[in-house]
Amino acid sequence: MLDTSRDPAHRPAAPPPSEEPRGCLFALSQPPLMIFLTVVGGLILMAAVHDLFLL
Repeated sequence: MLDTSRDPAHRPAAPPPSEEPRGCLFALSQPPLMIFLTVVGGLILMAAVHDLFLL
């Protein structure tokens, strides 16, 4: 049966959070993402150099 009581004394305590929320800096610290961003940045740089100096 589902407990729908509003009394906080009968409700079990919520477990404490085990980890802090991870944000953007955690995502940027991942090697696969950095390799992908390096490859994309290199391709954009090569396209810019080609447009500026070879066309």
